Amino acid sequence: MTESIKLSNDGRIVTVMFNRPDAFNAFDQDMVVLLAESLTLLAVDDSVSAVVISGEGRAFCAGGDLRSILSFPYGPAAGLYKLAASFHRAIVEIRRMKKPVIAAINGIAAGGGFSMALACDFRVMAQSAVLRQAYTSNGLSIDGGGTFTLPRIVGLARALEIIAFDKPISSEQALSWGMVTKVVPDGQALEEAYKIARELARGSLHSFGRCKELTTNSFNTAFEAQIELERSALSCCADHPDGKEGLKAFMEKRKPVFTDKRN
Repeated sequence: MTESIKLSNDGRIVTVMFNRPDAFNAFDQDMVVLLAESLTLLAVDDSVSAVVISGEGRAFCAGGDLRSILSFPYGPAAGLYKLAASFHRAIVEIRRMKKPVIAAINGIAAGGGFSMALACDFRVMAQSAVLRQAYTSNGLSIDGGGTFTLPRIVGLARALEIIAFDKPISSEQALSWGMVTKVVPDGQALEEAYKIARELARGSLHSFGRCKELTTNSFNTAFEAQIELERSALSCCADHPDGKEGLKAFMEKRKPVFTDKRN
């Protein structure tokens, strides 16, 4: 049986590859459980500096496999409720992971694939790839954190426009709206994602992880509570080997060399 999720290493960078190309990498219950479990293990693996997520074939991910949902023995409402639980575990792992997660959008990202791409820290998009919200055209509401991330990336008015009209979003439009980090020629999304991952890995993963955590939590934290969290994190970073190296390099007027790759 072919695994629906494939993991591969390029040094300290791990690629999580959706592997249901005949179904445009739509995820069923087994696939999304495996995805969540894989991300959980990668989050705590000190040998991993960054994670790249992409899809085999012509699609990044077409979202939930509605065929499997419609055949769920307790009905589609129960099927979606169960699928979303595992899917949301994967999304939370992406946001809580204290290392960069980069989506290499090689083809269409729709429905849950759209939400998952938005949950990643950075997005590289192939020129011919398309983003599509897709839920509302099927009479469904958005999951996977899409209603949280989308308005924070593009603003409330544009988010509602995307939700209401559900028009395909080209790579050019996605870049102009700030939905993706970079657009590259077809076939180069994965390579460019690796380049970004390697550049990030040369920096302080501890610093990145702390800043990612603070930024993610900031949407649910009052201002004074947030700056107290910032103060604590700043002190913690200064006491970490990366912080000590960074401060020393600043005083010596040189570039820091971060060698501690723990998170």
